[in-house]
Amino acid sequence: MKLFLLLGCFCFISLGFSQATISGSLKTQLDQPISAASITLTELNTDNIISYDITDDKGFFSISLSSQLKKIQLNIRSMGYKTVVKTIDNKTQTINFVLEEEITKLKEVLVKSTPITRKGDTINYSVSAFTKQQDRTIADVLKNIPGIEVLSDGKIFYQGKPINKYYIEGLDLLEGKYNLANNNLPHKEVSKIQVLENHQPIKLLDSLVFSDQAALNIKLKNSFTFTGQAKLGSGFSPLLWDANITPILLSKKKQMLNSYQANNTGNNVASQLKTLTFEDFIDRFERNDQKQDWLAIQKLNVPNFAEQRWLDNNIHLITTNYLQTLKNDYELRLNASYINDYQQQSGSTNTQFFTANDTIALFENNNNQFYINTLETNLTLQKNTKKKFFKNSLKFQGFWDSQRGNIQLNTNTVNQNLNNRYFKLSNDLKTLFPLGKQIATLKSYIGYSKTPQSLTVNPGQFNAILNNGNPFDEVTQDIELNTFYTNNTLGFTKGWKQFSFSPKIGFQFEKQDLQSTIFTPNTNETLNLENNLDWTRSKLYVNLKTQYKKEKWRLELTTPINLHNYQLEDAPLQERQNLNRVTFEPRVSINYDLNSFWSIRGSANLNNQFGTINQVYYNYILLNYRNIRRIDAPLPQLQNFSYSGSISYRNPVNALFFNLIYNNTTTDNNLLYNNQILDNGATELQAIEQDNKRFRHSISTRVSKYFSDFNTNLTLSANYSLQDLEQIINSEITDITNENWSLNGKVDVDINDWLNTELESTFQFSNNEIQGQENQTITQQFHKFNINIYPKDNQFLGLKTEYIKNDLFSENTENFFADLVYRFTWSKKNIDFELQWNNIFNTENYRTITINNFRYLETNFRLRPSQVLFKISFSL
Repeated sequence: MKLFLLLGCFCFISLGFSQATISGSLKTQLDQPISAASITLTELNTDNIISYDITDDKGFFSISLSSQLKKIQLNIRSMGYKTVVKTIDNKTQTINFVLEEEITKLKEVLVKSTPITRKGDTINYSVSAFTKQQDRTIADVLKNIPGIEVLSDGKIFYQGKPINKYYIEGLDLLEGKYNLANNNLPHKEVSKIQVLENHQPIKLLDSLVFSDQAALNIKLKNSFTFTGQAKLGSGFSPLLWDANITPILLSKKKQMLNSYQANNTGNNVASQLKTLTFEDFIDRFERNDQKQDWLAIQKLNVPNFAEQRWLDNNIHLITTNYLQTLKNDYELRLNASYINDYQQQSGSTNTQFFTANDTIALFENNNNQFYINTLETNLTLQKNTKKKFFKNSLKFQGFWDSQRGNIQLNTNTVNQNLNNRYFKLSNDLKTLFPLGKQIATLKSYIGYSKTPQSLTVNPGQFNAILNNGNPFDEVTQDIELNTFYTNNTLGFTKGWKQFSFSPKIGFQFEKQDLQSTIFTPNTNETLNLENNLDWTRSKLYVNLKTQYKKEKWRLELTTPINLHNYQLEDAPLQERQNLNRVTFEPRVSINYDLNSFWSIRGSANLNNQFGTINQVYYNYILLNYRNIRRIDAPLPQLQNFSYSGSISYRNPVNALFFNLIYNNTTTDNNLLYNNQILDNGATELQAIEQDNKRFRHSISTRVSKYFSDFNTNLTLSANYSLQDLEQIINSEITDITNENWSLNGKVDVDINDWLNTELESTFQFSNNEIQGQENQTITQQFHKFNINIYPKDNQFLGLKTEYIKNDLFSENTENFFADLVYRFTWSKKNIDFELQWNNIFNTENYRTITINNFRYLETNFRLRPSQVLFKISFSL
């Protein structure tokens, strides 16, 4: 019923706009088509643009508009031809024009390039127009561009959606790890940043299967570019060092990015190796075979602002990325990287657990050390042409990580030691090729992973469960999980008129073996603390994806039918489960372009999720020093019904972008989780079979506008989410409501040639309600104000300030940070000499709070001290 209401509202919105289409063609007097001519529709006798288009290679144009005006003005402009201005009726019609040639004498004028242009589905941003004097890399420029949002981790969004590809001159060198290019590619080598709307990455499907996501393409100034950057820095308090050597070679046939980066200044360069594109995220979610940290030491919640203020690190990163085009349009790519990092944390936490009848408090002092060693390689052979697609990727991942933790509880000390290693080898094959009058698709993924982990806690915990109620010196939890997973599909794609049909059949299989043991000094055979769980998951599925595209409409319907089988067995414990389910999981989406500026979208889907191996095991596992679990329950079964709607506006001519997105999800669960909170804050979790529902609503909006006359970029955004659910806390069923709001505003102004200011403010509100009892609303404020001064062309002085206010449940806190940067550029050699003074006022601690379903956690985190750093950097 909700689906039909959503589609009804969608159609009502569509009909609420009076839609007309003005189309036609332009030709010369010799009957030759005129391309790249500008066609604009304006209000009569004004320059107020209602809609516009650019003629294609055949001279055709088509403009959709929604306006109540009876008459409108059509304007045609093209260099070398007489301008045409004509008053027409506001109705659907076809008008053809023959333009007269005209020689135009150009006066001496100062030409100012247009910062944003659009041709078809491609929006071009001029890099020079959005570059500030202090900017050095593409990452700096992207943050200044309207319509594009860059998150704190570097992920790029366009009109509220993540990009699906990141290209450099049309080549995918980094496959989702585009922070490497963003943070190291000098902007002076780039002419344009292109947004490719509705981008289909597979060229063979370009005219058959549409996409509603965008890609980013970096256009270089030269056909062959050797660039990159080198940086060396040193400082004190404590002894500091920073190094970055990143040579980059870019062309349309060969691309290479190599980098060695190391520092102990709080710059987490490992984030440059994070996969950020949407396509790769979906693949990982479907496979569910990524590294799982079963065991953990008790960590501190890190502050929610820049890592450079709090990350105590000592990192070395080495990466090589090489792409070579071969004969017959093949590409060979190698991506390899190694990370060695040592991190430290210190601080304290004040936790309050809310139950239906009581509040339990826990105070901890924490000191943690993290040792990180990671090796990843990816060898890919690919061919992507309009006649064939082939891609095979062979990947290896290895993690040799360990962690140490020390916690002070009143007069007691708890020591934790963790080894959490992980190894994985996988191969991913995908090929598409014509087969008769249709396109065949073959996909095959196969992977094997091994997860040996061990946690030792001293003194022992959970005496009643693990040692018959008696204190003991030490407890060790060992786990080893071996996983084999494969997914294979065969499909076809066929076009018919405005439709495309893509049926496919596939088979998934997963085999996992979980071995876990808890060791105590008094471990004996009568106290069985082992899991020996064999897990088998398989799915046979058929799916038909139907797409329809005509003019401004794009519709997609997927109708998968899945046959699931789950088999679980722990022979020593004499426990087993066998689950068979047939599910139908349809999804429908509708896109409609109201005109050249406005578009609306609606979607609805039904899907089922079943548990993973870390949600069902029949004996205890000590996850951390105060969290032990035994989930002796049926396999979790979740059914999610969700729908969403969005409306977006983009006007590259006026540099105005807007989007509004609403999401609603209802989840039916078969299990409730009982959190038994002990007096010392330790938690024992078990699952109980009982049907329950979870509701989630969210709404977000963002508007950005670039005022070229004032050199000002303005961005405003707002987000709201509401979640309702049930949980069992200390054996009582409890209703929980979580609400979160956030408001954000950012303005960037070039006051004149030597002064720039940046102001950004964020307000966040969080509230938790348990059994109708509303707890204190937590308010957080973040304000940034930066002043950038350019005394001369080769000098830069920057003052960065940040004010943070937190209204916590114990007291309110305020923090003020200030950083000073001076840079001198030796223009002839293109070398920067930079002096940084960070955390001028030596703010040592930061207190913040997080809220989950039944817990408020206040964290006091030790920050990096005031430090001075001198750097020398230059472009290669």
